[in-house]
This record gives sequence, C-alpha cells and structure tokens, in this order.
Amino acid sequence: MNFAERIFHSVLFEIGAVSVATLAVVAAGSHDAGTAAGAGLVMAGMAMVWNFIFNYGFDKIFTGKREARGLGLRVFHTLAFEAGLLLFTVPVLAHLLQLSLWHALLADIGLTALITVYALVFNWMFDHARAKWLEKRSLASECVLEK
Repeated sequence: MNFAERIFHSVLFEIGAVSVATLAVVAAGSHDAGTAAGAGLVMAGMAMVWNFIFNYGFDKIFTGKREARGLGLRVFHTLAFEAGLLLFTVPVLAHLLQLSLWHALLADIGLTALITVYALVFNWMFDHARAKWLEKRSLASECVLEK
C-alpha cells in the first residue's frame, strides 16, 4: 500500500472502531455516550499512529500479496497489533474514564477483544476490496490503452 492508501485504511478503520467501542461502553452502562465517544476518539488517535507504524513494519517483514494472507497470519497480525496497543492505551483510558489502572486494564482487554474481531473482519474485507479495485483500475487502464 502506498502512503495515501495507508492513511485511508487507518481513518476508515478507526471510524468503525470508535463506533463499535462507543456502543459497547454505552451498552455496558458504565459511561454516557459523550464520555465514551470522547475517550474513543483519543484512543483512535493513538491507534491510528500505532496502526501506521505497526503495519508499515509488518508489511516490510511479511511481503507478498496482502489478499493472499491466510487466517493464521491474520490472527497473528491482529493479536500482535492489539497487544502492542494495549501497552499505550491502559494508562490513558484510566485517566480519561477515571478508573484505576486495574479497572482500565480490564476495560481495555474487553474492548480489545471486541476490536480484535472487528479488526480481523475489517482488514480481510479491506484487502479483498482493494484487490478488486486495483484489478478494475488495471483493466480500465488496459481498455484506454487499446483505444
């Protein structure tokens, strides 16, 4: 992926992640929607930076067609990403939601489990949609060249 695609991927992912996390926090009844969304936006900003750095490094190590990545590698990718993110987000979540570090860790683990499933599905769908888009763009270019 080029730089613009990485930015698009990160922003699109975080819009969905903030929505899912906000709904989960509100459904748990622990905070109001405004507080949950505010914390979600801060966490999303942190996650976007981590997402860019982590995926850049991951793609340098695991080369090849992204859409050809199997379930095992996708699960590893998702778990490694979320574990790294957890190190940064627990203290911030504790501060924003006025929780102890222990309760913030438990809340973050719950949200991480939810977002892990979301990330697995999102990235799989994104990679396949991107591959189809690139294929169509390539076919369109070939048609223009033939004329």
